[in-house]
Amino acid sequence: MGIIGDSLDRATATKGTRPIPKSAGAQMRFLVRQHKGSTKSVASLLGISQRTVERYVKDQFKTPRPELADRMKAEVTRRWQPLVKKRAREQAAKRTGLVIETRALFGFTAAPGTTDDGRMRRITQHVPPLYAGRLFAAQEAGATEADLRQITAEALQESYFKDSGRRASDLIVALTDIDYLDLEF
Repeated sequence: MGIIGDSLDRATATKGTRPIPKSAGAQMRFLVRQHKGSTKSVASLLGISQRTVERYVKDQFKTPRPELADRMKAEVTRRWQPLVKKRAREQAAKRTGLVIETRALFGFTAAPGTTDDGRMRRITQHVPPLYAGRLFAAQEAGATEADLRQITAEALQESYFKDSGRRASDLIVALTDIDYLDLEF
C-alpha cells in the first residue's frame, strides 16, 4: 500500500489478544478454514500448488521456504482475530485517538514574513479520535496514499502545530517527504 497504510496495518496487527499459530501446518489449517475448506484458493493466495497446501495441512511438510513462511505469516496475521482488531480500531476512532511518530519534511503555507521553509522534524504526537476515525474510514474505502498523507498532515497540523487552535491559526501544513512513520492506538 504505502507508508501510512502499512503503518495502520502494523498497528492493527498488534491488537490481537492471542498469538498466531506457530507451526506451518497450524497456519495452513487456519488459512484453509478461513477459505471454507478450499485448498485451491489458499494455494492461489500463496502462489503454491494445491498439493503443497494439502501436504502442509497433513503435516507432511513442516518447514516452508523463508519467502513462503513470510507470506503465510502475513496472511494469517491479517486474518487473525478480526473482531478484536475491529473493536480496537473503533475504540481509537471514538475514544482514545492514536499516536503518530514520524520523521518527515514539513512545509508550511503561512502569512507573509513568516518562516515557511520546509525542514525535517521528528514528531511524536497524540491526535484526537476524529482523525483516527478519518484515517480508518479512508483506508477501508480504498483511499490512496496521498489521501492518507493529507489526513495525517491535517491531524498533525491541528494537534501539533496549531496546538488545538491555540496558536498559528492561518498555518497550513504539508507533509511532503516521510523518512519513517509509526502509528499506535
